[in-house]
Order: sequence, then structure tokens, then C-alpha cells
Amino acid sequence: MGHTVTQGMIVEIGGPDAETVAAIGAAKTIEGRSPWRLAFERLRHDRAAIASSVVIVLIALMAILAPLVAHLTGHGPDTQYSFGRSPAGIPVGPGHHFLLGADELGRDVLVRIFYGARISLLVGVVASSLATAVGVVIGLAAGYFGRVVDTILARFMDAVLSLPYLIFAIALVSVVGNSDRLLVIIGVIAFFSFASVGRIVRGQVLSVKEKEFVEAAHALGAGNLRIMFVDILPNVLAPVIVYLTLLIPASIVFEATLSFLSIGIVPPTPSWGDMLSEALQYYQVAWWYLIFPGLALLATTLAFNLLGDSVRDAFDPRYNRLFTRKPAGIFTATAVLSTADEDSAV
Repeated sequence: MGHTVTQGMIVEIGGPDAETVAAIGAAKTIEGRSPWRLAFERLRHDRAAIASSVVIVLIALMAILAPLVAHLTGHGPDTQYSFGRSPAGIPVGPGHHFLLGADELGRDVLVRIFYGARISLLVGVVASSLATAVGVVIGLAAGYFGRVVDTILARFMDAVLSLPYLIFAIALVSVVGNSDRLLVIIGVIAFFSFASVGRIVRGQVLSVKEKEFVEAAHALGAGNLRIMFVDILPNVLAPVIVYLTLLIPASIVFEATLSFLSIGIVPPTPSWGDMLSEALQYYQVAWWYLIFPGLALLATTLAFNLLGDSVRDAFDPRYNRLFTRKPAGIFTATAVLSTADEDSAV
């Protein structure tokens, strides 16, 4: 068994050490990967992220296919059926006519759950996206310009966060009335959510704007808008995406809370929160009326929260689960190079 000296390292040729030499050669061909690609790889191997993504896709399909379900069942979301209630006025349970039972007016619970998914996803996604967009712009301006601009915007965000948003929402919805109630709910959620995003972006920008590439952009004569949105923004998007995935379920729950308090979506438009509110009078004799809308709301919010946690872990540089499982006989690049250093030292 011979020895070969290569760049100060003694490597044995032949025998079991041939695998080590091959692994060293493979380690030299490893390509660099961006943080976004590393995050995607972590998400692709995260079972919780995959499962929650599947649930979210199913909820989205429920919202898209709601008219098809209504056509297949022959039941409209607002149509009342006399055979949907017993002679005593109690909703009928799951069966041949109503797969998930009926409500107190004889309407199909299954169809209304599918249509309720439209409201929940619309409010959650639109309100969260609007709040994130506004928060990013305000946070960029506060962190980049600093001084007076930072002081004014930071105090404004603190004032928004200090307001009792539920009381403010109840008062505003009561003043507006039933007209454009959906737009009002989206606006209220976005207004009380952008400040949290803005504070996160502001803190990131205060750190990033001191980097060398930002100073180089200034030296090359780049304008403030270009530096903010081209140079700085891509470097602060990771925490923004994480917060967006966690803000969507909070918006869905907020809309359900307003509907539960009868100040949200105007009936007879299906809403999960409104269905839960109506089911409180019948839960002892019609358990399906409370359980199935509650499960839909729980599954949606839980899936978004689990996905948000997975995205946060994927973007965290201290999080390194991607290479924890290795087949037998395979060496990591770190272990191979460490072995080579020890051999060279001998």
C-alpha cells in the first residue's frame, strides 16, 4: 500500500482510504448555493412544511371548486330546504341529502363551508399582503433615511400598535354599516398589521445600510430609491416572508372573530365565524353544525402557522437539519477534510 504526497497531505492509495480520496475530490466540486436555495432545500425536506402546504392547497381548491360542489350536490350556499330541518325545527344531521348536515335554516353545511373558504382566504391573503407591502415601504423609509423621518415613522408605528384594534374595528364597522363591509374588514386588518412588519424591516435596514455594498452604491451615484429597493430590499426579504406566512392565519382568525361577533361578513354570505356564531344555539342537538366549520378554521390556521414556523427555521442560518441524516458509508465534506488534516499532521 503506497503513499502519495499531495499539497502537504499524506493520502493512502488503495484499500479503504480510496473512498476518502474520492470524497475529497467530490468536495472540491461542490457548488455554492444562495440562502434562498438553501432555504428551499430545507423546506423540501421538512415534513411539517410539506404537510401544511398540502393542507393549504386543499383549502385553496375548496375555495376554487365551491361552485362545482354546489352544482354536484344540487344545493346552493344560501338556499333553504324544508327537509333540512326536522318537524321540531332542529337541523338534520349528516346523511344522504346533506353530507355534513344542515344548519338551522335548512342550508347545506358542506356547501357553506366551501364558500366560507373563499372569504377566509380572500381576507387573509389580501389583508396580509397589503399590510406587508405598506410595512415594507414605511420600514425601508424609516431605516434608510433615519433622523427626523425615522423618528416620525417609528413613533407613528408605535402609536398604531398601542391602539386597541378590536374596539377600533367594532366602532368602525358599526359606523360604516353593511355597505362594503368586506373592504372595511380588509382595511382594518391591514392598518393594524403593517406596523409590526414596518418595525421588523426598519431594524433590518438599520443594519444592512451600513454594509460595504451600500456605500459602494452611494459612491457610484445610485439614487436613494434604487439603493432602497434594489440593493437593500432583497437582503431583508427573508424575515418579511416569514412574518407574512404567520400574518395570514392571524388575519383569518381576526375576520372569523368579527363574523362571530356579528360585525363581520354580512349574512347570508357564508363565513366560518358566522357559522360558528349561529351554531352556538344548536351545538347540544346539532354537533355537526359546530364541529365541521370549526375543524375547517382550525385546519387552515394550523397549516399556515406550521408553514410559517418551517419557513422561519429554513431561513435561520443557525438551523441546519438538511445534512443530519446520511446513508452509511457517506462522508460529509467537513469530516473528510478533517481526516485529511489529521493525516497530514501525522
